[in-house]
Amino acid sequence: MSDFIEQVKKRRTFAIISHPDAGKTTLTEKLLLYGGAIQEAGMVKGKRQSKQAVSDWMEIEKQRGITVTSSVLQFNYDGFCINILDTPGHQDFSEDTYRTLMAADSAVMVIDGSKGVEDQTRKLFKVCAMRHIPIFTFINKMDREAKDPYELMEEIERELGVETCAVNWPIGCGKEFKGVYERNNKEVIRFIPVQGGKKEVDVEICDAHDEHLKDELGDVLYHQLQDDIELLDGAGAEFDYREFKR
Repeated sequence: MSDFIEQVKKRRTFAIISHPDAGKTTLTEKLLLYGGAIQEAGMVKGKRQSKQAVSDWMEIEKQRGITVTSSVLQFNYDGFCINILDTPGHQDFSEDTYRTLMAADSAVMVIDGSKGVEDQTRKLFKVCAMRHIPIFTFINKMDREAKDPYELMEEIERELGVETCAVNWPIGCGKEFKGVYERNNKEVIRFIPVQGGKKEVDVEICDAHDEHLKDELGDVLYHQLQDDIELLDGAGAEFDYREFKR
């Protein structure tokens, strides 16, 4: 019995929810890639690709490049057994998503950085709120032109009625997207891109105040980052794990 309890404690089950085309399935595959479950991320089938996302197994999903049915993807990471519930974003298949959320310990809500909070996001958030499911928000597609991060946080608070706390912070966006600032460790994770995004990217980790960063980011982004750090530390909310669990 004690071994059974230990196995339960090591399990982490979370659902990924979003409006259609916010990048939910692609994020799922990146988690699998960095978790060591797959060697190369399969791209959702488009005009020029012949590969599909590994979580999209039905023929209609391969043809249309959308998720129709929920799927569970499992792998071990850092001593834990991770179960990812990849759910349909399209409202036509929302009943399947609602049922899947019954099995989730928590949820990752994916938001398109250029579009902000969308209709299906609001509906799925309400379901999570009613069932007291803790939510982490992931702002996706920062490598494209996106809204201002402060504007996105304000929109989430206004539209969904939750207090936001930035755990990490983007450095630039679109073609100028250079990486993220991780507030907990006070470090910058700078991305060194690889072709196609199918493999793990190389990263350079350094102190946020390292003068070497100025050469890599340029004066404008470097000084913007320093201003953002000062503002987040002075006026931003701190992450409270007990409040999150409550």
